[in-house]
Amino acid sequence: MILYADTSLLVKHYLTEAGSAQVDVVLTPPTVVGTAVITRAEVSAALAKAIRLGMLTFADAHQSLIEFRSQWPHLLRLRINEAVAKRADELAWDHQLRGYDAVHLAVALTWQVSLDEPLTLGTYDRQLWEAGQKTNLAVWPAVLSS
Repeated sequence: MILYADTSLLVKHYLTEAGSAQVDVVLTPPTVVGTAVITRAEVSAALAKAIRLGMLTFADAHQSLIEFRSQWPHLLRLRINEAVAKRADELAWDHQLRGYDAVHLAVALTWQVSLDEPLTLGTYDRQLWEAGQKTNLAVWPAVLSS
């Protein structure tokens, strides 16, 4: 499987929450996993937020951050350029997406075109998941619970 992983999916690999076990399985090779370079900052921000909300201790969040940073080089890190930003602009408007969700969708769609084969958009964000379906991407998980 070729998987575009957004932040909501990757964070589940570093935090124990609903869906984490399934994410660990889907990220296991031979899955090829790509993500936008902005994901690096987003995962760090999500771990910092988990500290603020009392979901993780500083020590646990820091350990997760170290693990994430050690695994970062093994992800295909997809760049954002003016064409991708323009596409994200259009997708944000067309699907009423938040900014970075539109960027994730634009990067996934652009990557799929460059691969010339289907990929799967992995996300736990409902709006992005629905927009992925509307733009004819395969989505994972197949069913997104409320």
